[in-house]
Amino acid sequence: MGAMTAETVLDRLATAVPPARIRTDAATLESYSHDDAEWAPCEPPLAVVLAETVDDVAAVVRIAGESGLRVVARGSGTGLSGGANAVADCIVVSLERMTAVLEINEAERYVVAQAGVLNDVLRATVGERGLWYPPDPASSAISTIGGNAATNAGGICCVKYGVTCDYVLGMTVVLADGSVVRLGRTTAKGVVGYDLTHLMVGSEGTLGIIVELTLRLLPLGGREERAVVGSFPSLETAGVAVAAITAAGILPSALELIDRTCLRAVDDWQHLGLPHEVEAMLLAKVDDPGAAGEAAAGRLAELMAGAGAVGVERATDPAEVDRLFRARRLAYPALERLGPVLTEDVCVPRGAVPEMLTRIQAAADDNDVTIANLAHAGDGNLHPLIIAPEGDDAAKARAKAAFDRIVEDCLALGGTVTGEHGVGLLKLPGAGDELGPRVLAMHRAIKDALDPRGILNPGKAFPA
Repeated sequence: MGAMTAETVLDRLATAVPPARIRTDAATLESYSHDDAEWAPCEPPLAVVLAETVDDVAAVVRIAGESGLRVVARGSGTGLSGGANAVADCIVVSLERMTAVLEINEAERYVVAQAGVLNDVLRATVGERGLWYPPDPASSAISTIGGNAATNAGGICCVKYGVTCDYVLGMTVVLADGSVVRLGRTTAKGVVGYDLTHLMVGSEGTLGIIVELTLRLLPLGGREERAVVGSFPSLETAGVAVAAITAAGILPSALELIDRTCLRAVDDWQHLGLPHEVEAMLLAKVDDPGAAGEAAAGRLAELMAGAGAVGVERATDPAEVDRLFRARRLAYPALERLGPVLTEDVCVPRGAVPEMLTRIQAAADDNDVTIANLAHAGDGNLHPLIIAPEGDDAAKARAKAAFDRIVEDCLALGGTVTGEHGVGLLKLPGAGDELGPRVLAMHRAIKDALDPRGILNPGKAFPA
């Protein structure tokens, strides 16, 4: 770790950051050493700093750089790729206490908030002013907007309304030398210089630490939600329905797939009255008002039936719509109760969804593993969840083989190895295959320019 001892570094930190915000006990170090990616490698950090101000973050980065240490930033640790996992000789700086909503500008429709604000809290806060922040990852109740920006998170409604980067107007960032810069704008348009704001979005803390965000908002009113739910005898027929909806040019506000394994896991846990006898369900929403919304819902129902659905139901009652989509949001934690989960996050062209689902099932069969399927089907973003019994090393090896095969099949179909979770550690080999040598060299050049000592979240986001 360079010339300084750990004790010397901690002493320096304690002079720059209130000591109560610095943790070195074993339990905290273990807890903050990893995110929610069960199988990504990690090491305990030297210390955890629970930052409360931008100055706290800047001090950690500056001292770490001068001491030959690395810095790993994290929000609430809900990531699923190992992007927030600690590495050797590092300080973890947590932004979870930076939870202030600093400004809501109703006239210009933007909000300024610190990185530790939870997604749902932000949405509820701006909702009180008649405004809406659309990005809604399934982890919205527990994930921070800083983490959402660091991974360019998507969510259930992104098929119509876009992902995090579509709403980031600007940000405050701590750079690798500890300096603080403001990027972006608050105006509706602006093209001065390189788009450094969106370079930071999705960079997984490797180019700078996002401490504050300015986010574009939409009006809350004017939408009328209708749900259309199709039950299917196979994953393949559900995939055919997705392709048919895409080909018809319908743009639902959500189109989610849940397979039988997920439905059973959620219902056994939460007792929501979900069907157990079907192989897959498609949950669609449209939010156009009036006759346009009614017509779109009717057309969705027709297309699902035409693709082979054994049943199609429609719902307009908000409580019923919320109940159905609650099942989608709870699917991942429900499956975690069954054992360690290796989470995939591949994205293919929407027309390739049926073929990709077929290949996922083949990967499960050939490797003798259980794979549950969730998907933001409307934009081709599939989340196969590979379950292995606790302590079964042979099953874990087969799960990893299935994971790698799914990545290969995704690329063969013209897809990308991560749609919203980020590369982190789990997707490094696939990212290398997808990007290729020349584009990887561009990544390294950008990293070297902004972080020449390589102290910010090293080894993440792209292969070194």
